[in-house]
Amino acid sequence: MKRNIALLLMVIASSLVAVQPVLAKEQNIKDVSQKIEKLSQGLVGRIGVAAQEIGGDQVIAVNGDETFAMASTYKVAIATKVMDLVDKGELSLDQMVDVPQNIYVAGEVAIAERFPYPGVQFSVANLIYAMITESDNTATDVCLGLVGGPAAVTKNLRRLGIKDFRVDRPVSGILMDFYGVPAVTPEAIVEAISNNPALVAAQANPNPKFEADPRDHTTPNAYLKLLLAIDNGTAMSDESRKFLQGVMSRTRTGAGRLKGLLPKGTPVAHKTGTLGGVANDAGYITLPDGRRFAIAVFTNSSNTPSADRDRAIAEISRTLYDFYYLTALDK
Repeated sequence: MKRNIALLLMVIASSLVAVQPVLAKEQNIKDVSQKIEKLSQGLVGRIGVAAQEIGGDQVIAVNGDETFAMASTYKVAIATKVMDLVDKGELSLDQMVDVPQNIYVAGEVAIAERFPYPGVQFSVANLIYAMITESDNTATDVCLGLVGGPAAVTKNLRRLGIKDFRVDRPVSGILMDFYGVPAVTPEAIVEAISNNPALVAAQANPNPKFEADPRDHTTPNAYLKLLLAIDNGTAMSDESRKFLQGVMSRTRTGAGRLKGLLPKGTPVAHKTGTLGGVANDAGYITLPDGRRFAIAVFTNSSNTPSADRDRAIAEISRTLYDFYYLTALDK
């Protein structure tokens, strides 16, 4: 009888030893999620975060299932569909594409401003490069046309099993709806601002109507699934993945967001999104030991200065960087 009791106690003890690390990990994830929420208070209006270590199975999320306007982060979904067609042989990265002036879309450091004369052509690879690294709006709308429009991008997301993620409009359509203007060519924007100077301030101020519009929205968890699908080979071939992530590693926008507080030289492959009170950033961060994690951060309804919005994303990024790195060191 005593032996049976002793055996029972040994089984219970061994079970507790196995369960404790799991419980500790769950508590750590809960703690870091709460820390993220506190960090963003006062810096942004509403925050949504989802992150996961590549190869891991635990998601850290804050408002992970709430929808957010993507702004230009949706360009990764468009690039994903382009690469799908490249893998199928329907497009090639060295294929040259006409970029007519009548589809130019205004934007900072944009094709529309750099190439004012007709006769412009770009390879598919260079269109993707401009769309991701400089968030070029004209390149985005050309890529969207190549793949069959917004519906084709959303259909591809569903093929990957990703719900709560929709692409509905070209960038030109998003901007026309946001600013309430009939056209967004450089000339049209200059004229619109001349007629209504308030449009300049609108670039940084929250737009409740735009944020409430369900079009071109996603959830942090859904966007995280896209990042993981790209990385694990579900969304595209290994060659296409290397190309796209290589392009994302050269992103020039949002230096103060995901990268803002990370140690100098930390590899980050990402895509930003900015419009009105929306400030987003999403991508992959590499830790000092070579491990990586995927992260998506969305914010909206922010009346704060743009520097504060960037700071919130940077604080979250650094918090997760430290969490993933230090928890591995504790093993």
